[in-house]
Amino acid sequence: MGFSFIEQLNSIQAYLEGNILLFFVFLAWTIYWKGMALWKAARRNDQKWFIAILVLNTVGILDILYLYVFSEQMRRKSGAGGELAE
Repeated sequence: MGFSFIEQLNSIQAYLEGNILLFFVFLAWTIYWKGMALWKAARRNDQKWFIAILVLNTVGILDILYLYVFSEQMRRKSGAGGELAE
């Protein structure tokens, strides 16, 4: 039989407790990408994206996709030539 979800979480927690440096690398990675994506979503007034990025913890995956895929598609559709002015 496979591991239950709780057993898998406990296994991950035990691994990270033994490798505290890895935990801080993941933490820094997540904070960086979440901050960049939240900043861009706020500047573009993308309220739905802002809330999704703020609430969902995807270890930077959703944040990176927003920054490099979805915000670029929206920019092209709107015909904007660049970033919003500061």
